[in-house]
Amino acid sequence: MDITDLEERRILSNYILKGTTTVGIACTDGVVLATDRRVTSGYYIAHRRGKKIHRIDDYIAVTIAGAVADAQKLVDQLKAELLLFKAQYGRPMSIKSLATLASTLLFNARPFIYIIQMIIGGLDASGTQLYTVDWFGSVTREKYTATGSGSPIAIGLLETEYNDKIKVKEAIPLAVKAVRSAMLRDPGSGEGVDVAVISRLGYRELSFEK
Repeated sequence: MDITDLEERRILSNYILKGTTTVGIACTDGVVLATDRRVTSGYYIAHRRGKKIHRIDDYIAVTIAGAVADAQKLVDQLKAELLLFKAQYGRPMSIKSLATLASTLLFNARPFIYIIQMIIGGLDASGTQLYTVDWFGSVTREKYTATGSGSPIAIGLLETEYNDKIKVKEAIPLAVKAVRSAMLRDPGSGEGVDVAVISRLGYRELSFEK
């Protein structure tokens, strides 16, 4: 039996309880990604040091929100496809192409659905790139974004303080502030903040405690 998107959303909302906050900010000189660390199963805290930022290549990283197993499977698929592309063509895949690939993988999983929201960000020949992909395969390019249960709080702060000329050094404290604001008000988010910076110097990670 075919299930429409509207019916899928209604069914999923009845029994999927997801908790996290992930943030992405596109800067003039790079991309900043930030997440909390709390891993929840419904209202149960399953882990206090969950890794929600994954390096895909030297200049590409993703954040994950949703079902952990689904997210890990998709991250592994993207890493494998990127390695295959580099071996075949001798150059890295563009971030837009990687986001489109993630969208295709999610869409083609139907009628089964990967319960995942993903932020994909980094640098390529076109410059700074930031995309969001949801479990239906929808993909959009963003200047700043947030996903997970704490996203309404985080996005409100980003909308207030983001500007088109923001640099990485300014975006790091903004991203941390957005995640921390969500942690104060969202029971699904907590345990500190992890940050990834992708710039011309490559990929690096930072951690901030509560």
